[in-house]
Amino acid sequence: MSRVYNFSAGPAVLPEEVLKEVAAEMMDCNGTGMSVLEMSHRSPAFQAIIDEAEKDLRELMNIPDNYKVLFLQGGASLQFAMIPMNLMKNKVADFIVTGQWAKKAYEEAKKYGTANKIATSEDETFSYIPDCSDLPISEDADYVYICENNTIYGTKFKTLPNTKGKLLVSDVSSCFLSEPVDVSKYGIIYGGVQKNVGPAGMVIAIVREDLITDDVLPGTPTMMKYKIHDDNGSMYNTPNCFNIYVCGKVFKWLKKMGGLEVMKQRNEEKAKILYDFLDESKMFKGTVRKEDRSLMNVPFVTGDKELDAKFVKEAKAAGFENLKGHRSVGGMRASIYNAMPMEGVKALVEFMKKFEEENA
Repeated sequence: MSRVYNFSAGPAVLPEEVLKEVAAEMMDCNGTGMSVLEMSHRSPAFQAIIDEAEKDLRELMNIPDNYKVLFLQGGASLQFAMIPMNLMKNKVADFIVTGQWAKKAYEEAKKYGTANKIATSEDETFSYIPDCSDLPISEDADYVYICENNTIYGTKFKTLPNTKGKLLVSDVSSCFLSEPVDVSKYGIIYGGVQKNVGPAGMVIAIVREDLITDDVLPGTPTMMKYKIHDDNGSMYNTPNCFNIYVCGKVFKWLKKMGGLEVMKQRNEEKAKILYDFLDESKMFKGTVRKEDRSLMNVPFVTGDKELDAKFVKEAKAAGFENLKGHRSVGGMRASIYNAMPMEGVKALVEFMKKFEEENA
């Protein structure tokens, strides 16, 4: 069977070049005579893999020396607890709730202290990013939390919130490495890698080193302390070796493609093709305020649930996979991450035009 165009929100499309490299090295990784899946995480061979991955990520993101890169397990969802456990010194945190994942982080933080919802777009089904220029930041807040790109609803912070000097913590899972970022503006910037970087099962947390201390909430499990992972080079326990290996290859692919500035330009071009069609279509409509649209996740509807279902079914038959919207919102969603080629987006738009003509 030939490759399909996979518009899944995550786990998601990976660069074909990377998949071929991984396949070629499956029986013999870097001349070791064994697969990376069989390799001891304590071996010099794997140490070289993790060191190289971190080095390339630091170059790609221009990560300052006073930030630590941690390869952690449990995905972004575990960070919803790990962050308050490590940062809630005053037991107060402010949240800007712009979707399900920020909402889940907010609800989890309530277990550890006072979580304040200082802004939200829930009143319009999270279809916009609220004005964050003058927020009621709590005086004793330990940090302000955002989910920067909302996978389900297709919104993106184009400007970071004014935190009035408070620490900013950001979940960038679905926009990770899609454009340049200024890491120094964050206390913690983290993301699950299964959307735009690698396979499922790992999160990369980039943490300012002064936040990595033994001063954590009482009862915090050892595994939930950033310090234990930093002290052990992300190898306090056996890490997700295969994931680190694949992510390392994706980092090299991104560098080869020209880095994050080039990826941003490519992603803007891809998104424009799809959004321009949605804006002129009489059948399909985007669901997000134009100024807040994500470059990565594009939700759209016909306004008719039966027609939506017909579209998803016929699209699948035509080789366009995973276009069904999240179960909480319905409709359709095309996730057009870094590895989605331009041809995939163009082919989708042509299919949508044809479907509209046939079902007018």
